[in-house]
Amino acid sequence: MAYGYRHIDTAQAYGNEAGVGRGIARALEEGLVTRDELFITTKIQGEIKDHSAALASITESLKKMGLDYLDLVIIHSPQPWAEFRADSNFDKENLEVWRALEEAQSAGTVRSIGVSNFLKSNLQNILDHGSVPPAVNQVLAHVTNIPTDLINFAKSHHIKTEAYSPISHGAALNIPELKEMAERYGVTVPQLCIRYTLQLGLISLPKSATNEHIDSNADVEFEISDADMETLNNLPPLENYGEDGFFPVFDKAAANRKA
Repeated sequence: MAYGYRHIDTAQAYGNEAGVGRGIARALEEGLVTRDELFITTKIQGEIKDHSAALASITESLKKMGLDYLDLVIIHSPQPWAEFRADSNFDKENLEVWRALEEAQSAGTVRSIGVSNFLKSNLQNILDHGSVPPAVNQVLAHVTNIPTDLINFAKSHHIKTEAYSPISHGAALNIPELKEMAERYGVTVPQLCIRYTLQLGLISLPKSATNEHIDSNADVEFEISDADMETLNNLPPLENYGEDGFFPVFDKAAANRKA
């Protein structure tokens, strides 16, 4: 799987696929980019756990975005969000969704297929019973919360790890050690956090709503020293994600580290 020049990450659950599609269409019409320069990802809603609904959802995403193909489609969660990280087992259902993704890939409407928020047991289920291994596992990964065992397991099976919320949904801005280190490097805290995930060999997926921050997030051509990487590796786990801490991926963040 090869990543394009500009990576656009969305999801059915975000409710913005149509808007993203309009933005892509405008950029293509104005000649700002070519389709080959874009790598477009969307995610099948966590609540969709059967073959026919998954196929229909992929078709709907393509329609909403006005695209002939998607570069990557991901199962957003191994469980429906209401049961995220619960004891409920959806191995069989995830295989049905995975079969739909494999069929879409064979048909050419999806180039690569992957998963998100999957733990080792969830990945093993796909590896054992699917025909195509996941290209990626997109997980919460940031300074103070790196699921090392999960990342190493994925790497051993040639699965790339994408780090979403590398700035810990903004909570990193309040960590004194990061502020001090960023000042020493002459960078922002977000730039330091993004560079950290890149040096760990992860694909970093920062979120931003402004062109200024998008440009800043891409300006990470500096090197964190081995000593400072070790310091960052050993910062205590973040326990408070602020007002958005109730979201399942943040509320259950510790589960990633114990995968």
